[in-house]
Amino acid sequence: MQASESPSSTSTQNQPAALVNQAPEAIKKAALSTTRRHAECIATAAKRLSDLREAWLNPPEWTHRVPEVVPLGMTTSPYPDRIEPRPGIREADFKALQKRTLTNLYNLRPAWLTMAHQQLDLAVANAYGWADYSPAMPDDEVLKRLLAMNLAHSVTISGQLEPQKP
Repeated sequence: MQASESPSSTSTQNQPAALVNQAPEAIKKAALSTTRRHAECIATAAKRLSDLREAWLNPPEWTHRVPEVVPLGMTTSPYPDRIEPRPGIREADFKALQKRTLTNLYNLRPAWLTMAHQQLDLAVANAYGWADYSPAMPDDEVLKRLLAMNLAHSVTISGQLEPQKP
């Protein structure tokens, strides 16, 4: 310590107390940033899955959207547009369109659908912090982990000392 410095000014400069007090805020910001990144990845994967399914269910070459009726007293319709077959659609295409249901899509389980689900599953697993996740992970293992997370969360909420055994 130099002669011009007082002991109190030196101790406050060298103490990490300010850093310690700032650490929780920095950790919160980093956690929020990470949480946001995970949420964005999940949202992107979910949107892609939804768009792919929509394109299969209602191909634009066979269908078109018709604005729904606007109820009296409202300026816009609270209802989604109707999806209808395009005028002049060939009979074979119309019959094929009628068979395009979610049930039939999932029964067919095309590769693009499987891959889109795997991408969404991976985004969710990353958000949970499951670095060892792969699409080959058995459903029982996924369910076991989800149950453990749920029980731990319920302990946090209820203030219990230990999680309940399933």
